[in-house]
Amino acid sequence: MPLKIMPKKKHLSAGRVPLILFLCQMIGALDVPLDLVQPPTITQQSPKDYIVDPRENIVIQCEAKGKPPPSFSWTRNGTHFDIDKDPLVTMKPGSGTLIINIITEGKAETYEGVYQCTARNERGAAVSNNIVVRPSRSPLWTKERLEPITLRNGQSLVLPCRPPIGLPPAIIFWMDNSFQRLPQSERVSQGLNGDLYFSNVLPEDTREDYICYARFNHTQTIQQKQPISLKVISVDELNDTLAANLSDTEFYGAKPSKERPPTFLTPEGNESLKEELRGNVLSLECIAEGLPTPIIYWIKEDGTLPVNRTFYRNFKKTLQITQVTEADSGNYQCIAKNPLGAVHHTIAVTVKAAPYWIAAPQNLVLSPGENGTLICRANGNPKPRIAWLTNGVPIEIAPEDPSRKIDGDTIIFSNVQERLSAVYQCNASNEYGYLLANAFVNVLAEPPRILTSANILYQVIANRPAFLDCAFFGSPLPTIEWFKGTKGSALHEDIYVLHDNGTLEIPVAQKDSTGTYTCVARNKLGMAKNEVHLEIKDPTRIIKQPEHAVVQRGSKVSFECKVKHDHTLIPTIVWLKDHGELPNEERFSVDKDHLVVTDVSDDDGGTYTCAANTTLDRVSASAVLRVVDVPNPPFDLELTNQLDKSVQLTWTPGDDNNSPITKFIIEYEDAMHEAGVWHHQAEVSGTQTTAQLKLSPYVNYSFRVMAENNIGRSVPSEASEQYLTKAAEPDQNPTAVEGLGTEPDNLVITWKPLNGFESNGPGLQYKVSWRQKDGDDEWTSVVVANVSKYIVSGTPTFVPYLIKVQALNDVGFAPEPAVVMGHSGEDLPMVAPGNVRVNVVNSTLAEVHWDPVPLKSVRGHLQGYRIYYWKVQSSSKRNRRHIEKKILTFQGSKTHGMLPGLQPYSHYFLNVRVVNGKGEGPASSDRGFHTPEGVPSAPSSLKIVNPTLDSLTLEWDPPSHPNGVLTEYTLKYQPINSTHELGPLVDLKIPANKTRWTLKNLNFSTRYKFYFYAQTSVGSGSQITEEAITTVDEGKMAMASRQVDIATQGWFIGLMCAVALLILILLIVCFVRRNKGGKYPVKEKEDAHADPEIQPMKEDDGTFGEYSDAEDHKPLKKGSRTPSDRTVKKEDSDDSLVDYGEGVNGQFNEDGSFIGQYSVPSGSEHSESPETTELCSEETVVPTAVDTGYCGREEKVPHQKDKAGKPGN
Repeated sequence: MPLKIMPKKKHLSAGRVPLILFLCQMIGALDVPLDLVQPPTITQQSPKDYIVDPRENIVIQCEAKGKPPPSFSWTRNGTHFDIDKDPLVTMKPGSGTLIINIITEGKAETYEGVYQCTARNERGAAVSNNIVVRPSRSPLWTKERLEPITLRNGQSLVLPCRPPIGLPPAIIFWMDNSFQRLPQSERVSQGLNGDLYFSNVLPEDTREDYICYARFNHTQTIQQKQPISLKVISVDELNDTLAANLSDTEFYGAKPSKERPPTFLTPEGNESLKEELRGNVLSLECIAEGLPTPIIYWIKEDGTLPVNRTFYRNFKKTLQITQVTEADSGNYQCIAKNPLGAVHHTIAVTVKAAPYWIAAPQNLVLSPGENGTLICRANGNPKPRIAWLTNGVPIEIAPEDPSRKIDGDTIIFSNVQERLSAVYQCNASNEYGYLLANAFVNVLAEPPRILTSANILYQVIANRPAFLDCAFFGSPLPTIEWFKGTKGSALHEDIYVLHDNGTLEIPVAQKDSTGTYTCVARNKLGMAKNEVHLEIKDPTRIIKQPEHAVVQRGSKVSFECKVKHDHTLIPTIVWLKDHGELPNEERFSVDKDHLVVTDVSDDDGGTYTCAANTTLDRVSASAVLRVVDVPNPPFDLELTNQLDKSVQLTWTPGDDNNSPITKFIIEYEDAMHEAGVWHHQAEVSGTQTTAQLKLSPYVNYSFRVMAENNIGRSVPSEASEQYLTKAAEPDQNPTAVEGLGTEPDNLVITWKPLNGFESNGPGLQYKVSWRQKDGDDEWTSVVVANVSKYIVSGTPTFVPYLIKVQALNDVGFAPEPAVVMGHSGEDLPMVAPGNVRVNVVNSTLAEVHWDPVPLKSVRGHLQGYRIYYWKVQSSSKRNRRHIEKKILTFQGSKTHGMLPGLQPYSHYFLNVRVVNGKGEGPASSDRGFHTPEGVPSAPSSLKIVNPTLDSLTLEWDPPSHPNGVLTEYTLKYQPINSTHELGPLVDLKIPANKTRWTLKNLNFSTRYKFYFYAQTSVGSGSQITEEAITTVDEGKMAMASRQVDIATQGWFIGLMCAVALLILILLIVCFVRRNKGGKYPVKEKEDAHADPEIQPMKEDDGTFGEYSDAEDHKPLKKGSRTPSDRTVKKEDSDDSLVDYGEGVNGQFNEDGSFIGQYSVPSGSEHSESPETTELCSEETVVPTAVDTGYCGREEKVPHQKDKAGKPGN
């Protein structure tokens, strides 16, 4: 390690004295190179209070260095610990660290005690601290029976935790059964002792799983207390309980818990004491109960709280001061306040101190015959006692040393000799702890050596200090000289500063300071030297600095920053905002020289800094961005002229932030009834700073003011002092008064209660009055608590009542309330509707009529009539079966309605019932009706089986919904040729009792498309389509096979290659002739010798119909064309033999089946629109499931040309 000496500057005189540093021989804190003889030094040891995990091996550390290498020994509880006698204890080789194996056997408790390590060699002995080894403990809670807790809303509560005492102490927290932390607030919080405090309980605090958990981090275990059950009974629940057991006249209602001023739950009394040790965290706690919830404030009497070390925890219930010192002693006061009062508690804090170092003894290296001192100075409260030891033995009983003299906290050495090397221990102790330091005295005779590496290159920015290191060692302590250049003389100029540790300082380095510097160390035993090198770099400079800017919110701003630097250094440009990183937003963009901020917001205002960093220096320049913003909040609110119903409020406006204030908005808070909720009070112009405010009775007012300008509204000001107005009788009554029975014999009166602000005084109650509207009874009245309903029992069924609800409080009654009308409870209707009639409109729709019931028989509010209807018989199968009933409700007093969605050709029953708020009345007599026949659904399936050369067999299942008696099936089919065109359509009638049909005399290897539907007497149903192919002729298959065999012969392949070569030659000749101007009449020859295979196929009308598959599955008439995009949609049938695609011509497989598609590529479209002639005749009308006719179209399509340019059909 380099030689470290406290920086002590020595300036050379101006008289050009040779630059030689004479260093005091008593300078300590020397690190002796390890290759030199030296006493032991403890380098690593376990902490004084060492808590071990009983599940792991115990490792007690003790590491030391020295030469010769030290040996180690241990004491346990003050006596020698012989590790050789304990098979579970081993010492780490080359170390003093103990390893106690308790994993396989043994217990940690067996090795609990105080351990001390000694490291010894021929030069002395160093000792460790006393290491107290204790195993960690995580005990279980003692079993206890916890009774459920029941409290009234508003009472205070403390749930005790009382965790078991563990080592180290447990961390306490409260959770529920789902391991979710219980929410805490100003009202509910956990104390430092682990208890859970409720300033006042609310109904939402009710739960059965308040569980205190203790987490022991050392053993990574969590212990759980038995759950605590808490039930909070609200005033409404009390009233409901009382009302169920008392008569109307006896019940007046329970009152909520009375609001009360604060009292402390902890600590108790008005004063308490607290003692803390210097350097620890001072934690002071005050938790109060009260209603409303109190707020805690802290002050220090005769002093102020330290700014940077004071923190508030647990909703300001805990005050913490970190790194506490003796100056923090004194009286601290916590104040708990709510609108009803305040309470104070004083905590007297005393800060004690375990010993702490002022000057710890440092290692001392002396040469024979030199003098030196060891100093050990410590402080504490109380003052610590200093004790010296040598080689671990109290110095009083150690061998005498004539060169050593003890003077309190100092040992003075004179004319030392080599044999007197030793390790001295200084122990400073008081009742709160101790400090132990080892410092050796090493007597050596050693020539100088340079510890700094050779040829180090130092790079320094011009005009800045340069420090060239020359760490050294020697005994006696060497003198240091510095030289510049290879042949330079000792430095004589006074521009240099030499430090005691050998470092050369150049206070202001210039370009001419560049060069090689040599450090020379000398003592009477020899000399050593070392060279280092210095380079001076140009400083980094900002030649274009960012400029201050003032912008409006939402606009754009740009800052520029240009940098000049040394060409050998590479700078890094960083932009900062308020000395921190730029916000990570897309609005902030940085290029080479600019920072751009778009859509500037209020938060963007501040100081923007351009910082240029190199490996050697850093420069920066800043600019302030000021954003025009909303005003700052007003302050210094004051209440004057305080009267019963008015007060004057004054304030001081805040900064308008460059936009004039246009108005002030005043809000109030009612801390008694709605703490934390602010309401609008008044508005005044922006030039006023005073307002006269009207007030309501019995309100604990606080006011705040907001300023508004053209940019927006400020945050609210601090709240004013509170002002409580006198109580008065209510000036309004509850609203939303209603009377509605829930049972046939009761009347439930409900209303919207007044809020606390509207109560005008304490003791808010309601006077509820009622009487029958049509009777001569007097008003019946009852006074109830602050609830929102009252139930009158024993009333007649559905009788109109007159109702009124009047507010009152301890001062008096509100004005006479308005009278509203309500009804007692409803009962089920007594009479069924009569004269039910049904008119069948069509096969799926019927109209029902009925006579209304007498209103008196309804016994409630008439809501309408309800029709129940169900299908009970299938006319086609005569199979009676029950179907789920369907319901339709018709509102009001309607006496007819429509039943849609009926099943054709079915038998239905229905009945009608009247409905009121209670439910349905009796049903009318069941009424039956029939629906006529309709068209059937499509056949359930269609399959083509047993294909032959000239026949196909069709099999099908009847329609799932025949909707009548089937009369016959209709089958239509047409062939599809290889060019995807459709042939003539064949129409065939099949008896209704058939489910199979064979078509004969068909063309072989031909695809057919089939259209199939059923019919009733009403008409044709939906159709189902399918496609199939007749089989291939065997003779053609054999010919195709022989052709394939020929195509695989070698001679055939060679012939084809020769033909291809000849065609290539001909093409080249044609190309040459064409370029010379000649013509090759290919077009004329093609027209003269047209390929008959691509000519149109003719039928009776000269055309062959193209294939088209429309979405409605209607067959195409002969001569019709596919759509212009020539796409064909695949039908619903799963039995189709072909999936349609794009871009592949149709072809045959080896087995004769057709493979291909019915469309050209999707990009191919007709360039001309077809001419269309509408044909509406009987033979073009296709019967469908709907009673309409379909009018077909005959299209005249212009001839298309195929890819070869030939006309298509």
